[in-house]
Amino acid sequence: VQLQASGGGLVEAGGSLTLSCAASGNIFQINVMGWYRQAPGKQRELVAAISRSGTTTYADSVKDRFTISRDNIKNTVCLQMDSLKSEDTTFYYCNAKRMSFGMDYWGKGTLVTVSS
Repeated sequence: VQLQASGGGLVEAGGSLTLSCAASGNIFQINVMGWYRQAPGKQRELVAAISRSGTTTYADSVKDRFTISRDNIKNTVCLQMDSLKSEDTTFYYCNAKRMSFGMDYWGKGTLVTVSS
């Protein structure tokens, strides 16, 4: 499975960005797709995830500001980020899981920079 992420960039505090990620390759039975982020020197943390049926999970720090969505036909996942804060600045990573196979896939990080 290959994950191609796009949409990072520079935005002012309070602004919005949308991250997109497309899965290709052996996408059979991809269960959960989501976004993680990792600041330098810190552990990678879950931002948001969505199951194939549409069940979502969000980190407390992004609830009510970020919205994750998924297109099972196109095998894409998007993260709409609103009311961005400077502390949201970091690299964001797309993730896909094939839980029946115990497989975890990662895209290259995309940088989000929020200027205050």
